[in-house]
This record gives sequence, C-alpha cells and structure tokens, in this order.
Amino acid sequence: MEWRDEGILLAVRPHGESAAIAEVFTEARGRHAGLIRGGASRRLAPVLQPGAQLDITWRARLEDQLGNFTVEPVRSRAAQSLGDRLALAGLGSVCALLSFALPEREAHGRLYRQTEQLLDLLEQGDVWPLAYLRWEMALLEDTGFGLDLTACAVTGAVEGLAFVSPRTGRAVTRAGAGDYVDRLLPLPPVLRGEGLAPDAEVVAGLRVTGHFLENHLAPELGTKPLPEARARLVRQIEKRLGEAAPSQAG
Repeated sequence: MEWRDEGILLAVRPHGESAAIAEVFTEARGRHAGLIRGGASRRLAPVLQPGAQLDITWRARLEDQLGNFTVEPVRSRAAQSLGDRLALAGLGSVCALLSFALPEREAHGRLYRQTEQLLDLLEQGDVWPLAYLRWEMALLEDTGFGLDLTACAVTGAVEGLAFVSPRTGRAVTRAGAGDYVDRLLPLPPVLRGEGLAPDAEVVAGLRVTGHFLENHLAPELGTKPLPEARARLVRQIEKRLGEAAPSQAG
C-alpha cells in the first residue's frame, strides 16, 4: 500500500530511540498518522514542527497498519512565527483542534484548503484573528455542528438577529427571544460577516464558537476537554485588545 500527498504536520511525538510518530492533515486522506524513521534526528527534528507543509509518502504492507512516512519539507510556518506570540498561539490552536476534532483517515477537502489558506495568513496579524474565527465556524460545519445564522429560529425573520441558541446553533431575534433572552448567546455581527470586525467582536464570536466546540463537539468525542492551545490563543487576542484600548482612549 502506498500514497503520496502534500499536507500539514499537526503533531509529532518520539517513538523509541530515534523514530517519531507524526500526524498529518492532507486534502485527500484527512488526518493520518505514520512512523518516521529517524524523525528524532538532528536532520529531521527542525523540519518536523507543527504547521509545517510537507511532501509526504506513506507506505505499509496493509491499509489498516500505521505505516511509514517519508517526508520532505515544502515550507516551514513555525519559523515564520517566531517572535510573534499571537501567530505561534494561532498555529498551535489550529493544529491542536484538527488533531482533536477530526476522525482518522476521513477526507475533509474543503476544510483542508481553508486551513492551508489560514496558516499562510499567519504573518498578517491585522486580519488573522478574523480569518481564524471563520475557520472555527468551518470546523464546526465540517464536524456536523455548524451554526445557522440565516434566519430567526422562532419567527423566520432575517433582520434584527441578535442571539444564538446555545442548544441548536440557530439565530434568534429579540422579539423571538421572549422570556428566554437570558439563556441565549449574544450574536456579534462579525459572525454574519457584517461590520468592521474589530478584535472585541472577534473575541465575542470566539465565545460563541467556543461554546459549541466545548459543549457539542467535545462531548461527541468522549471525555477529553478542548485542547488548552485554543484557550491560549483566545488569551493572546484578548491581551492584544487590552493593549490597544489605552492607545485608543488617548
């Protein structure tokens, strides 16, 4: 059995004295693991950094075996992010969530392409948080927990949408909320692609997507909590928001 593809390295861990087990995300094969002989060597260790774009060949005697990876670097993303805490946190969150959320060997072509585009924007800190928020919405959609923000779940209205149902992920107007308003999640305009998408709204949007990641997706996958890497990214965006506030006030 053999295939070759290009993909994103999600995670790597030592195996034995010199090998490593790598987890990659490719367009055609989804999340896929394999053994890299010499993966812990001085030659390969710098290449095997999460987020790296790799040319990957997988070989095994049988399809259901772990198999062996042979990899060649296409481009590094961790090196480009050094010195930028937001970029590093973002890279960590993307890789950790994909490793956490996706079933093994199931193709998610659209999500793969969106992930590749997102990671290639890492150095553009002014637009990256918004791009990341949209990526989390795509991740929810691909895993079966997408938000429906097109019309009110109660009245059918398409104007005046102000809340999201924490149970169904559907939008609700103020009129439709009625006595349940305190139980609903605020719907920031940025989630509907409206407005200028300042960091404060992006953070509010991440609270919404975070609710569905934590309370809908994660329970479907067992007892594991969401990766801490996501919380680190949110804290970095909140920190940037806090640092910007004094200068805006001045």
